[in-house]
Amino acid sequence: MDITIIFKIVVVAIVVAIVNQLLQKAGKEEYTLIITIAGLIIALMMFLPAIMELKDELFAVMEF
Repeated sequence: MDITIIFKIVVVAIVVAIVNQLLQKAGKEEYTLIITIAGLIIALMMFLPAIMELKDELFAVMEF
């Protein structure tokens, strides 16, 4: 697993936090939950290849 994926997820989290703060200041609190969920989905999609690689390595070790 590469460390750059962690940095990418941190960038997504920072962007989501900034957008949430801007929306709260603008009085659009109803959109903050949608932005947070979208950020979570993006982060999980970025992490999915690493999870699949881990699964493949585990199957190779256990020889299924």
